[in-house]
Amino acid sequence: MTATASPLRVATLPRRWHFNWAAITMIAPAVLTLLLIGLYPLLFAVSLSFQKFQLNRPADNGMFVQFNNYQSVLQDDLFWSSLGRTMFMLIIVLIVQMLLGIGIALLIDGSRWKLMNWIVKIALVIPIAMTPAVVGLLGVLLFNREFGLINYALSFVGVAQISWLGDPTMAMVAVIITDLWQWTPFAALVMLSSLAIVPQDMVEAARLDTKNGWTIFRYVKLPYLMPGITAFMIIRTADVLKLFDMPFTLTRGGPGVSTELISLYIQRMGFRIFDMGVASAQAILLLILCIILSRTYIHFFYRAPETAE
Repeated sequence: MTATASPLRVATLPRRWHFNWAAITMIAPAVLTLLLIGLYPLLFAVSLSFQKFQLNRPADNGMFVQFNNYQSVLQDDLFWSSLGRTMFMLIIVLIVQMLLGIGIALLIDGSRWKLMNWIVKIALVIPIAMTPAVVGLLGVLLFNREFGLINYALSFVGVAQISWLGDPTMAMVAVIITDLWQWTPFAALVMLSSLAIVPQDMVEAARLDTKNGWTIFRYVKLPYLMPGITAFMIIRTADVLKLFDMPFTLTRGGPGVSTELISLYIQRMGFRIFDMGVASAQAILLLILCIILSRTYIHFFYRAPETAE
């Protein structure tokens, strides 16, 4: 009786808090560092957004102005136009990169050439590993009107020289193409990792019922792709909204303001017009927009495989 009752008696004892001080001591420096480099700048930006803080007029800096900075941002036509260009680019790159990424992932996943798959996977990593500033400089060489490789290649099919970086419309096209080149491989790798968890017995069972590849993809593979698609959309949305290096080195936001994305406009407001209060308000509004979009993606697109139709 004693041997059988003891485990039951121990299981009903209330749990007590127990701190592993050795583990806390080891992770505390990393946690404090993350708080310093992440939380402090955010709180500082929030504080600046409610202050009058102009670098060229330090006399009145620190004056609390309530929501005046946010009101100035919402009434700024240049802010809305730069945000519109950013959202236009975001929609295009999300759709194109997602479709190309799924297509590349399906081709690699269905290929029997193991060596070729290994080489392709390595090649996909190369654009991602390049820094955005270097990608922008590479784009300058590719899209140059006189000696650019793209115009040189188009000349073989009879296309006249295109002023990629001198025409407002073509400059935005050049920025989008450059972003597609760098981040489509990332989409392919994300989709490929999602395809790796698809149960092969389900795929084989589906092939016994139908030979239609679209049906198999829609009802068997796509549910397992949805978490990866959602994660990709969140990451790329945050990346495009803060994209600065590549368009700055490629076009400097020009010609005119045709490629001035929202991050470039915030930089111009803070470090050229020197109004850090308004620039901080713009950055906070951009952060709120990113959070709203991320929550929207999760609500409408995320489906766990076991609950997907």
